[in-house]
Amino acid sequence: MKFRHMLLALLTITPAFAAMPKSAEPVVLNDIADAYIQLTLEAGTHEAEYVDAYYGPAERQELAKSAPRSLAELVKDARALTDKVDGTLSVLTNDTDRRRALAIRGMLVAAQTRLQMLGGRKFSFNEEAKGQFATEPELKPLAHFEDLLARLEKLIPGKGPLPNRVDAFNERFTIPKEKLQTVFDAAIAECKRRTAQYITLPQGEAFTMEFVTGKTWSGYNYYKGNYKSLIQINTDLPIRISRAVDLGCHEGYPGHHVLNLLVEERLARAKGWKEYEVNPLYSPTSVLSEGSANYGIDLAFPGPERLAFERDVLYPLAGLDPRTAKDYWDMQQMTEALTGARLTIAKMYLDGEIDRSKALELTQKYLLLSPARAEQSVAFTDHYRSYVINYGWGKDLVRGYIERGSTDPTTRWQRMEKILSEPTQPADLLP
Repeated sequence: MKFRHMLLALLTITPAFAAMPKSAEPVVLNDIADAYIQLTLEAGTHEAEYVDAYYGPAERQELAKSAPRSLAELVKDARALTDKVDGTLSVLTNDTDRRRALAIRGMLVAAQTRLQMLGGRKFSFNEEAKGQFATEPELKPLAHFEDLLARLEKLIPGKGPLPNRVDAFNERFTIPKEKLQTVFDAAIAECKRRTAQYITLPQGEAFTMEFVTGKTWSGYNYYKGNYKSLIQINTDLPIRISRAVDLGCHEGYPGHHVLNLLVEERLARAKGWKEYEVNPLYSPTSVLSEGSANYGIDLAFPGPERLAFERDVLYPLAGLDPRTAKDYWDMQQMTEALTGARLTIAKMYLDGEIDRSKALELTQKYLLLSPARAEQSVAFTDHYRSYVINYGWGKDLVRGYIERGSTDPTTRWQRMEKILSEPTQPADLLP
């Protein structure tokens, strides 16, 4: 237990940062990082999904499991460590060290918020978002989407309620289960090829893909370290042809897999910043992670290029008629603008303005989903709560940063690589 006592001692040392020589500043950050890692691993004993990834020494994780502190003790220690970071920030002059310190601080504030939630404290939707993800989304009222629904009502043929007509149309583009592996392999290979044209990937990087059931999400990347990932694809509901490129980019290239391996290569290994060996699910990093993964789809496949690839490569592999690809593509473009309604509905639901049955009803209406798909969407909100902001709002932030000004494809990819491989906070993406 000597190592554990050493870590706990860090929390009780009175800082005297003003008199600290500059050469000692990174050492202090390393000490704070060590204590942060231990705190995060111990927090993971209180919530199974708290630690999304860890690839540091196994004995450190075993130590956390052997004698974890209580939620109250962890909250107290997270606050103490935040104060230590603040003291360090007051004397840091090197921009790289400051960005590192601010990233650690964001993680610690998120830890305080999440640990209090686990202890039973209730926060509003915006308080949760600000505390855990260091940002508050700008949401549109549901009335904003009414005009679009009215236009779609006239554009989409058929009889019956609009969500039923849209869902019935989309179901025509389902990938047969026996062809899922072939279609996804082709999509992921193209996602990787396009990404590798702009970002140098570490030697030996790879992932394993599995098809699973019984999940509230459609896809998940479990990063294992050493440039390896396990990617799982949920087949509870039929998978439509558009999801092959979506999930191939989002979970793989240039999405979660690429972000994680760049962080390991350039921060954890090259800089020795060990705090990046652990990744809590609820943290400001999630805004960047989900936002860049969603934006990465558009970055890798600009509209007409994606349509051509799906039509010429994926449709034949799936046994679908390539002549219908343009019709499905047009439907996806028409309904894309409705996705922001998901966040508005989630906020209303989690803040108690509507009950679950109303959330399901509104999800079907505004996202044009079948009852089964609406249930999966609301179940995700039940489980992950304000985490939902990271997909739409995170994508908006990443897009705004990468496309700001007049940018060509090379510049956009350079900006993408920069935010994936440096300590990046949501505020860094703003003008």
